[in-house]
Amino acid sequence: MKGYLPRYYETSRIMDGILQAQGAELDLLRVSLEETLAQFFVGSATWGLDVWEAELGIAPVPGKPDDQRRSVINAKLRGVGTVTVELIESVASAYSRGTVEVTQQPAAYQFTVRFVDTLGTPPNLGDLKAAIDEIKPAHLQVVYQYKYFLLNQLHQTMTINQIQTRKMTDFAPFIPV
Repeated sequence: MKGYLPRYYETSRIMDGILQAQGAELDLLRVSLEETLAQFFVGSATWGLDVWEAELGIAPVPGKPDDQRRSVINAKLRGVGTVTVELIESVASAYSRGTVEVTQQPAAYQFTVRFVDTLGTPPNLGDLKAAIDEIKPAHLQVVYQYKYFLLNQLHQTMTINQIQTRKMTDFAPFIPV
């Protein structure tokens, strides 16, 4: 900022003090503006998540991690329009490890959501189910399929004795310890 002032201020200690104080305030203003701008985007919002939830009619859950709150908000934003397989997959992909394959069974009035990239039940499953229930037509039933290790898959890489020496949570990470 000193470069914008007349040359006779170069040696002034008073002007140095004024410029340092103003510089510090301008830095705080810049940080505050950047933080406020971040609240306009779900992916970077922190304290603004409350505003997003209120705007979308999402009931806040005390103590829920920010990444799970962002997933619910993103799913709500994506879940608009005619319900198609692509829409359901898009809503599910808003959740952590929410890559799914959706297949329809029109004769049975149902569709199946199969988790592709998650072993066992994915985190935040309750919110994902609620989001799908909110967008799906009322006359259709949802069936969820989860991915598990099968004994023959383990048997190809390990012997029975090796399997028996391992903890169950090594093969099924969804089981609470």
